[in-house]
Amino acid sequence: MKVDLKKDIVGYRARTGVFDTVDVPPLRFLMIDGRGDPNGPVFGEALTALYSIAYPLKFLSKKELDRDYVVMPLEALWWAEDMQSFTAARDKSAWEWTAMILTPDWITAEQFAGARAKAASAAAERVRLETLSEGRCVQTLHVGSFDSEGPVLQKLHAEVIPSRGLRMTGRHHEIYLSDPRRADPSKLRTILRQPVSDAAN
Repeated sequence: MKVDLKKDIVGYRARTGVFDTVDVPPLRFLMIDGRGDPNGPVFGEALTALYSIAYPLKFLSKKELDRDYVVMPLEALWWAEDMQSFTAARDKSAWEWTAMILTPDWITAEQFAGARAKAASAAAERVRLETLSEGRCVQTLHVGSFDSEGPVLQKLHAEVIPSRGLRMTGRHHEIYLSDPRRADPSKLRTILRQPVSDAAN
């Protein structure tokens, strides 16, 4: 049976127009860092590197471990010195990012290293396998183009989180449930997530 981790992990379910508080468990990802406009070549090279490792690991798991799974959607952490670059200004040149793909916990560090060594992508050597611990988060589902996220993020950051007695603690996290190469931009489904803690802490 093919495992789909999206169905097992609560953080991969979100609702449009609703800001849910969820507790996200520690999860392991293939990760690669970069800076600048996600429409530029550096981001594209990073994605090629991730997938050049993610799919060989899936095939290895099925062949050698008899454990098949669905390759998880692309995700990314985003941050900048001025977070207004994500809401009002939308200055993509100032964005820093970590592109990621969730990897099952039964994949070993040795298997990852072997897949990375065989990857054809020149950027593959920059990919790492790392655990992300976000804990409590507030998230919502955005339907629409990436460039229309600004008002939703502004509401999340400036209204929803403070009104619940919370403060932002980690990096803005996006989970891309749609393939932008195939979907109409107006129908893209993206989970927008923000790690939080009690404002008093």
